[in-house]
Amino acid sequence: MGLDDKINNAATNHAGAAKEGVGKLTGNERLEREGQHDQAQAKVQEAGEKVKDAAKDIGHNLKEAAEKVKESFRKE
Repeated sequence: MGLDDKINNAATNHAGAAKEGVGKLTGNERLEREGQHDQAQAKVQEAGEKVKDAAKDIGHNLKEAAEKVKESFRKE
């Protein structure tokens, strides 16, 4: 996950927490729900970024494994 993505997700999460808090304090249920939605959205985006990172790692590991297998055949 890139630094920009982390910052954006953190900002969305904190803004959502602030909205939820203000909504609770003022009795504004719509604002409270909107804040909860923003926080959930930030978590979903973070999870998506983690999946992308994991897929990149898997691809890299498969490539390394293939190179090792290829090298082992060259030595024989």
